[in-house]
Amino acid sequence: MTLTKKKRFVIRSVILALLALAVAYTLYANLKGDRDLVREGDPAPDFVLKDLNGNSYRLSDYRGKGVFLNFWGTYCKPCKKEMPYIDRAYRKYKDRGVEVIAVNVGETDMTIQNFVDKYGLSFPVVVDREGEVQDAYDIFPLPATFLIDADGKIVKYYEGELTEDLVEQFMERVKP
Repeated sequence: MTLTKKKRFVIRSVILALLALAVAYTLYANLKGDRDLVREGDPAPDFVLKDLNGNSYRLSDYRGKGVFLNFWGTYCKPCKKEMPYIDRAYRKYKDRGVEVIAVNVGETDMTIQNFVDKYGLSFPVVVDREGEVQDAYDIFPLPATFLIDADGKIVKYYEGELTEDLVEQFMERVKP
């Protein structure tokens, strides 16, 4: 290899490495999720989503109650583990002013219904078919949970799998 070819090879390699770093940083910055859109203390973005029977659920209709807003998917292993905990706590706290809204991230009705039936879920399960609510709440990754107080303000954001004790603590925290 001549000296000129070696220089070109080195320059091209450096340029390629810089481009790779720029792409990697861009992906990291975008996937990291800075939580710019919704923060604790902010009013929870209102939404209307439908359940599998076509019934509409509007978040603002729950003013005066605490809301445990959970984003999930049937393919999400932590979601599968926490759903029975959430359902048990919901049965206990629903008469104490705490509601659960489980937002599925746009899977098929049959897939969602099979999951709901398998776990015997008793709380409302709605579907974010277009991902608009996920975008409004800046959801990534799953599961993600928001605690919303009776005034409609976000009091807690939790990303990741919930334990049974944590679900209970969260329900207690948003109980009016």
